[in-house]
Amino acid sequence: MPDPITALVVGGSQLIGSSMQAKAAGSAAETQGAAAQAGIDEQRRQFDAMQALLKPYTEAGVPALEAQQAFLGLRGPEAERAAIARISGGETFQALAGQGEEALLQRASATGGLRGGNIQGALAQFRPQLLSSLIEQQYGRLGGMTQLGQRSAAGVGEAGMTTGTNVSNLLASQGAATAGGILGEAKAYGQLFNLPAQFIGAQYGAGRTPGFGF
Repeated sequence: MPDPITALVVGGSQLIGSSMQAKAAGSAAETQGAAAQAGIDEQRRQFDAMQALLKPYTEAGVPALEAQQAFLGLRGPEAERAAIARISGGETFQALAGQGEEALLQRASATGGLRGGNIQGALAQFRPQLLSSLIEQQYGRLGGMTQLGQRSAAGVGEAGMTTGTNVSNLLASQGAATAGGILGEAKAYGQLFNLPAQFIGAQYGAGRTPGFGF
């Protein structure tokens, strides 16, 4: 039978090797977990950055959309009247209406038709037509602003998410590589500590006594 000292050496060596491998496995898991968390944090940071980039477009787009809805009567009759009144009472409408009416009167005066029905009809139709034209123009401008902001924000947001995903993948790869290195070192150290046991076992096997059946 092997002597107690040999048994202790063999058992102790195996224990040390196993302990080191266990610790290494734990360290590897912690490393991989930390890398995964870092990837999550980076994605969240990119998402926050994307939201910050979207904010100006959102702030501009929401009122523009609401104004379009008001012109269409989708926000109620009061909002529709208020939207039209903002244009009819605005400086642009007043200036264009004054200039247009003056031009019509001058033309009628030059042709001697100031008292005719044609000029009166033209004057009566001019302001409503001008108002309708300005409403359509304003509606188109609002739509162009919201669409431009939406497209730009979507492009920036997509770039941000792509960057976050790429960084996350890189961090995960880095964590896996680090963990693999730790496991490799542990395996090497474990084999190193097992060498004395293997050596003693080999010596014991070589010097066994045939009469004992070993």
